[in-house]
Amino acid sequence: MAKRNRKNTKKQIKRRFKEGRGEGTFENYQPWLRIQDTTSRGLSTRIKGWKTNRIHQFLSKLELSYFYLLEWSKDVIDIREQFPLDLPETKAIASELGFKHPIDPFTQEPIVMTTDFVVTLKKNFYSYEIARTIKYTEDLCKKRTLEKFEIEKVYWQNRNINWGIVTEKDINFVSVENIKWLHSYQDRESLPQEITEEHLCKSLFLIFYLLNKNIFILNQITQFCDLELKLSSGKGINIFRYLTANHQFNIDITKPLNPRKKVCMLHQITEGDGR
Repeated sequence: MAKRNRKNTKKQIKRRFKEGRGEGTFENYQPWLRIQDTTSRGLSTRIKGWKTNRIHQFLSKLELSYFYLLEWSKDVIDIREQFPLDLPETKAIASELGFKHPIDPFTQEPIVMTTDFVVTLKKNFYSYEIARTIKYTEDLCKKRTLEKFEIEKVYWQNRNINWGIVTEKDINFVSVENIKWLHSYQDRESLPQEITEEHLCKSLFLIFYLLNKNIFILNQITQFCDLELKLSSGKGINIFRYLTANHQFNIDITKPLNPRKKVCMLHQITEGDGR
């Protein structure tokens, strides 16, 4: 199989704009860069998003990790990855700063710069955007990398949008692993057909009650669900993952979710608690 031509050309840029790359929101957004368009550091991944109901494309494990945290946040309503910056503007900014604009090493043509994530958040009925670049700390020592980031920073400042850098030191990887374990269970279709709405309703109250007793490990709770609801073995853990992925339990996502251990809750209801 012939290798895909990843060289940056004016024709390629024009084609991507024509395809609608970098446009739209939610399920209609198309990232400027796709996995097949570039070489990437680490694992490249495609994954369907909870919030957008579309396939997201990530070029590194660090990008994917940050994505999981965004998926879990109740404040985040839209996630756009590999977001393109206006080429004439970034060229002008680079010139003003006295930096060389990023170019394709093969064609020597200026490339369209991208920001790894543009995130829409909503708080108290007010929505706003932030821009985030994902980078390993070891790369922050490189002068050329910092020059590119300065161009990016000014670009977003011109739009009054908060921009920042996220490194591996800013990511709670315990949370990431927990969300990764839950992620494929957010859709109702992820559950076996034998699980009915009645099962889900009863499980919600049963698991909630047992979690707040704080005396059972997770396996005991889910096995009790299997027995109580007359489900085949292993269905209780599926239900727990589905309900938790949909924020039905106030768990502490920063603590490991281990079936052989108790689940850490942010608030346990105690006897006589009137709330």
